[in-house]
Amino acid sequence: MTFEAERALMCAVGKLLYDRGYAAANDGNLSMLAEPGRLLMTPSGVSKGRMTPDMLLVTDLEGRVLEGDRHPSSEMKMHLAVYRGRADVRAVVHAHPPVSTAFAVCRRGLETPYVAELAAGLGTVPCTPEFAMLSTEAVPRSVEPYLKDHNAVLLANHGALTWGGDLWEAFDRLETVEHTAKIVQNAQLLGDPVALTEAETAQLRSLRGMYQALRQKRDQ
Repeated sequence: MTFEAERALMCAVGKLLYDRGYAAANDGNLSMLAEPGRLLMTPSGVSKGRMTPDMLLVTDLEGRVLEGDRHPSSEMKMHLAVYRGRADVRAVVHAHPPVSTAFAVCRRGLETPYVAELAAGLGTVPCTPEFAMLSTEAVPRSVEPYLKDHNAVLLANHGALTWGGDLWEAFDRLETVEHTAKIVQNAQLLGDPVALTEAETAQLRSLRGMYQALRQKRDQ
């Protein structure tokens, strides 16, 4: 993918975040590794639904701006912590999808295995135990304990954070978090939701490799 195509993709995913109601007004931020040591980052104070490629910034992995005339997202430290903690990650998405953010306000993760697809795919989504003041080092520190064993986390009283091997995977994981939160919310409103057993959950986890293989092109 060319650098121009990467910029266009980030704007397209940003608009999707906005259109789906996951990031209102100027909320949310996206990043992706454009090349080794260079990060493509969304600007601060711009609606993700109205971004244009020229607004995006290029930074190094220390957060220093290399290209662009705007300020990078104030939550860039959180993105940098993910890249430091997971060498396989190439994109990070942060937003405030309403239902999963409501779970974060209640300091409740999505960890009970209610939904088969979550167990077989994304895995559990914990919630940080305490609020971390925005734009400070407390935010990346709150995320670091969850990087090794998870692909998403809810930030207490803040929102959702996901990461992946590319920007689409990171976005899909955010969408899965919100969709799962809606299902759990509805199940709890109906009353007496039934969790999968440990054996069922383990069997679903064992299918992850198969599903990852099915994402690839089929050999002709």
